[in-house]
This record gives sequence, C-alpha cells and structure tokens, in this order.
Amino acid sequence: MKTPVPAHPTFASTWSRVSTRFLPFADAATVELPLSRLLRLSLFQVSVGMALALLIGTLNRVMIVELHVPAWLVGFMVALPLVFAPFRALIGFKSDHHKSFLGWKRVPYIWFGSMLQFGGLAIMPFALILLSGDSLQHPIVGQIGAALAFLLIGAGLHTTQTVGLALATDLAPVESQPRVVALMCSMLLIGMALSAVIFGLLLRDFSQLRLIQVIQGAAAVTMILNVIALWKQEARDPSRTAHALPTPSFRESWESFSHRSHAKRRLVALGLGTVAFSMQDILLEPFGGEVLKLAVASTTALTAALALGGLAGFVIAARALVRGVDPYRMAAYGAVVGIAAFSAVILSAPLASTFLFTLGVAAIGFGSGLFGHCTLTAAMSLAPKGQIGLALGVWGAVQATAAGGAIAISGLLRDGVAHLAASGALGEALAGPATGYTVVYHLELGLLFATLVAIGPLVRNSNEAHEEASEDSVWPNLQSMNLREEVTQ
Repeated sequence: MKTPVPAHPTFASTWSRVSTRFLPFADAATVELPLSRLLRLSLFQVSVGMALALLIGTLNRVMIVELHVPAWLVGFMVALPLVFAPFRALIGFKSDHHKSFLGWKRVPYIWFGSMLQFGGLAIMPFALILLSGDSLQHPIVGQIGAALAFLLIGAGLHTTQTVGLALATDLAPVESQPRVVALMCSMLLIGMALSAVIFGLLLRDFSQLRLIQVIQGAAAVTMILNVIALWKQEARDPSRTAHALPTPSFRESWESFSHRSHAKRRLVALGLGTVAFSMQDILLEPFGGEVLKLAVASTTALTAALALGGLAGFVIAARALVRGVDPYRMAAYGAVVGIAAFSAVILSAPLASTFLFTLGVAAIGFGSGLFGHCTLTAAMSLAPKGQIGLALGVWGAVQATAAGGAIAISGLLRDGVAHLAASGALGEALAGPATGYTVVYHLELGLLFATLVAIGPLVRNSNEAHEEASEDSVWPNLQSMNLREEVTQ
C-alpha cells in the first residue's frame, strides 16, 4: 500500500485561503460553532426570508393587480406585521434573562415565534380571497381575517428573528459574533431570493386554488426549517436560568444601553436610512406591472434581484469591516448607491427600459445591504456583556418600525397622487400611471440625503466613540480581531 503523497505546501497554503477570499463568511465558523451547525441554525433566517418575499413581493402584487385590492389597503396590511416591531427590544431583553427550569433561554421564544408564523400563513390565503370580495360575506370579514393573518406572521417573524440572532451570537465566540450575524442576515436574503423565484414559477398560471396551495405550503416549510434549525442548538443549563438569580429591569438595561456614545444619533440615522430604502417595498412590483407591463413571474423575479443585490452588499460590507473600515462610512456609501439606484428606477418609466429598472432594483438591494449590515455591526458595538439580545432587539425595533411606517405611508401617498394625476389636477404631462410611484421614489431620494447628513458626525467621531466603548462590549474585541488579522497578513 502506497503512502499518500502530501500536497505541495504552496498549493495547500493557497487553497487554505480560498474560503476567506471567495467565501467571506466561511471564517465565521469556529471550533465551538462549526460551519455545518452554523448553516443549520441559519435556516430560521431562510424561513423568515421566505415569509418576507411572500409579503412584500408576491402577495402585494397579487392583491393589487389580480385581486384588485386598493393599494392603500395593501400597504396597511403589509405594514401590520410591523406593529410588533417596537417590542423586539423587550423580546430580546426577556430572552437575555429568561428563567426556566428546563434551562433554555432562547429556544422557547423561537418555538412560539415559529408557531405564530405558521398560524398566520395557514389562514392567509382564505383571508385574502375574502378580502378581494370574491365571497358572499361582508367585506369586513375579509379585512379582519387578513389583518389577523398579517399580525400573526408579524409577531412570529419579529420573535423568531430577534431571538434567533441572539442565540447565534451566544453560540459564537466574541470575536466572530459580527461575522456570524452577517452570515445570518445573508441567509435571510438568500431565503428571499430563492423563495421569490419559486413563488414566481408556481404562480405563473395564477388561480385562487394555486395561491392557497403555495401559501399553505410555505407554512409547512416554515415549521420544517425552524425545527431543523433549533435541533440541539442550545444546551440545557438549569443553573444559568435558575429562578433565584437576580434579574435587572428592562428600564435599567435600556438606560445603560441608551447612554452609550452617540446612541440616539445612531438610531436616528438608522431610522432615516431604513425609511428611505423601505418605501419602495410594496411599489416596485406593481410599478413593473402597471407602468412597464411586466407579467407576474417577471415582477416576482424583481424580489430575487433585490435580495441578490442585498447579498452582494453584505459581502462587500463584511470584507470591509474585517479590514477595520469604519461602519458608518460604509453605511454612507450604501446611501450614495441608493441615490443612484432610485434615479435609475425613476428614469426607467419615461425610457420604458426594463433593463434600467432591473438594474436600479438590484442597486437598491446593494445599497440597502451595505447600510443594514454596517448599522447592525455598529449597534452591536453598544452592547454591554449579557445584553446582546437587547442590542439586536433595539436595532431590529427601530429598523422594522421605520420600515412599517414607510410602507404604510408609501401606499397612501401613491394612491393619493395617482388619484390627483388621473383626475387631471396635476396637468396633462403627469396624468400617466407612473406619477404616483415616482413621487414616492423622489421622496426616498430626499430621505437618503437626510441620512447622509445624520451619518456625517458619526463618521467624524467614530474614533472617539470606539475609545469610549466599555471593556465588556463587542467593539473592542472586534477591533483587536481586525488588528490581529492585519498583523497576520
């Protein structure tokens, strides 16, 4: 039997760098949290991405175009899941200090969140059919049913995502926590992209029966993915969650968090940027169908382009942050990309250019990915030891609340301007169907400029903020990790 010939040392050293060079999140894996386990845990983000693709992509197009539901009502329904967004900070705090004789902190919250998500998806298709008026029931029945379905999905999404990210952070060593969270967010976008493509193919020949089958299939897949993701992830430790242990109040924890350096300005910048990138969520696909005359399958694919652009933004942001680039500087770059992207979308209407529109959608995703990942990393820098759930909850609460308000306002604004344009009140030149959409897009451009104004002082004061961070926060560990990597290179 021949002894295996060892690989050439040069080849081996080159191959060992492939993962970090071309797979930017491969280095998130550690001995404590290997890549196989990390990817399995990230399946809960895939289920969340699937639900988001369904809500902000496929369903809003189907409700507006095929089921003839008013856009303002669609915007209101899609925004309903975000009613629970402000509670994400409380959910994260509770999961930080949950006391159970079973010894689990995060698992109970993720499980109940999954059940709520499943319940909302299970009743969703029937509620939508009633909402469209295709029944003998009073319209209020459909509105109540749809509202309940959207609310259940919202409660489940916010609970599962907040506590799931906190669990991933718990399992990872401190120096790899930002990379682990970035991987989780990337899996969310991958879930959105894959789901958007699958939903588009399944609904190519649209019918109400097919809609029921697709949505309830999504409910079943949600439970399967989340059960697999949770299996044997969090070890039981009754001593850690014993009822005799003292628990700080939410108010005390919030005061400790909010008094960190530039905390309020960071949240303001996050809110402005999120509103700027979110107002288009329920308008891009209807814009493609009504203005550019695209089919359902083609407009659903736009969600995939948006998600893939966001994934690229996460990849670029992760590589830049590992090299020590200031996160708010990268977030500002994301806003600049967004300005160019919305300009392309606006120009696609008078030019009747599907290519320019698709390019703009992908660029919106890219800018949003840069902005979202960098502000999340910066938020983690404010988290004291033992408050990761609170930090992620606050970031998610601000982001989701801003996104919900943006979605609701965009639907009302689009309908109001479209009505004025159709009546001739805005003049003959603006009487087309694109007017209502482009007014919203121009408003988003203005908000992106306001975001740059809010971020400016954070970039200038970033070095001071890093020096003021406490010794038990994530940021000093991240900085030392970057320094070690630079020395190694």
